[in-house]
Amino acid sequence: MTTLVRDLMRKTLITCSPDTTLGQAAVLLAQERVHALLVAREDEVLGIISDIDLLTGEWLSTDAINLETMRRLEVSTLMSSPPATIEADTPASQAAARMQAEHLHRLLVVEKDRPVGVISVSNLVASLAHTSTERRTVAEVMSRGIVVCLTDTPLSAVARAMTDRRSRSVVVVEANGQPAGIVTGFDLLAFFEAGQAGSPVSAVMRPPVTIHPTATLREAADRMIYYHIHRLLVVNPEQPDSMPLGLISTSDIVAEMAEPGSVWQAL
Repeated sequence: MTTLVRDLMRKTLITCSPDTTLGQAAVLLAQERVHALLVAREDEVLGIISDIDLLTGEWLSTDAINLETMRRLEVSTLMSSPPATIEADTPASQAAARMQAEHLHRLLVVEKDRPVGVISVSNLVASLAHTSTERRTVAEVMSRGIVVCLTDTPLSAVARAMTDRRSRSVVVVEANGQPAGIVTGFDLLAFFEAGQAGSPVSAVMRPPVTIHPTATLREAADRMIYYHIHRLLVVNPEQPDSMPLGLISTSDIVAEMAEPGSVWQAL
């Protein structure tokens, strides 16, 4: 079955008016956690303003006069217009090919000339994570992008990494990459008192409980239950002291259970 643009697009249209200032656009981008806004007047989409476009204005703030000029700039001066569009029933593969060929990060999705959504590089990349409907091993479900720090990293820096990366845990490693421990947000609560944020992460980290990438999800779940933990460090069985391969958590397994193609959802 061919995946269409409408299957992957974001259906919510986040818009701003042409006279929105760059500062106001920045606030809206941050609040909505998106990288671009549609610039629209009534029902007509005039263009797209992205976070990269906003950075262009920053270079104008070299002195007080230019700073005041930048503050008055409206998104209509920096937006890309007209917006690049694509039909909702176009195969997603064609959208990917076009975005790559034309160096576009997003396309306005239309249906009978009416805007119905936006498809971005992020939407297409996210779809790659769900190509398999029979993921049964740790390697197929684990998170390969992990947040790591060294054993002497201050807890304040660990907390900042968790916040910036929206991660519930940080993997602690030695200088050579050897796994040393795992620290979670819950672990940091013991050091919440003032003046303790400078303590090294080694003071609070827990020894990692590991699992091999070829293990089944049942084995991973059983190990989490046995140790009363929410995550396991995935290591290379032939080189267990090398940099970890990834992390698998209870959330990863639950997300797999929720997939339409999983055995938990099949009728």
